[in-house]
Amino acid sequence: MAGRVQVYTGDGKGKTTAALGLALRAAGAGLRVFIGQFVKGRWCGEHEALAALSERVSVRLFGREKFVCGKPAPEDVSAAKQGLREAGEALASGQYDVVILDEANVAVHLGLFSVDELLAAIEGRAEEVEVVVTGRDAHPRLVERADLVTEMRCVKHYFDQGQKARRGIEE
Repeated sequence: MAGRVQVYTGDGKGKTTAALGLALRAAGAGLRVFIGQFVKGRWCGEHEALAALSERVSVRLFGREKFVCGKPAPEDVSAAKQGLREAGEALASGQYDVVILDEANVAVHLGLFSVDELLAAIEGRAEEVEVVVTGRDAHPRLVERADLVTEMRCVKHYFDQGQKARRGIEE
């Protein structure tokens, strides 16, 4: 069966969490998963849990230690472009059943790579590969191409009252 293209976008919390939930479900069903995380390069709690599933789940970080804010540095662009090349290889290889491109929407929005480059990687995938692209500000062309689009909308968030990220909950 042909794989689908899923997009999780919007300003609400839960895009990466939803994608990781799908990765967990897929791994539990015996599927092989590749997770490429763009824009962020810091190891955190989710990576510790995914390491226990390393026979079925591969995780690659394509960013520096800090989240990209403002104009990206040349190192950010280089890391993202190299990451998209690696992700493209994972998509095309047929080695993985599910490929998650976490924060790829943000990478496009920041100009780390173009929507054309992202769409080319997706279209170059092996036919059966399911693709999940996360991050706010999904490009309209990606939304048009996708088979499933979920928009997370923030109604209320305790960060607005000054709550910092908590280990195991937000990081």
